[in-house]
Amino acid sequence: MSDERPTAEELRQGMTVEIVQDDADPQSEETEPIIGEVGTIYGDEPEGPHVELKSGVVGHVESVAPDE
Repeated sequence: MSDERPTAEELRQGMTVEIVQDDADPQSEETEPIIGEVGTIYGDEPEGPHVELKSGVVGHVESVAPDE
């Protein structure tokens, strides 16, 4: 699942994911994904599942972070 964008149904609270923050410039090549644990799942959107991380950052999931 880490190679493909997951759906909101596949996500669970506490999963570690990579997101693009809502206020990030989508055209910027310097936009780094933010890694964190899922706190709230708002649902699916064209940009990817909309979530709030436990840290309070809101954005769209790009991928599930690989286990380290």
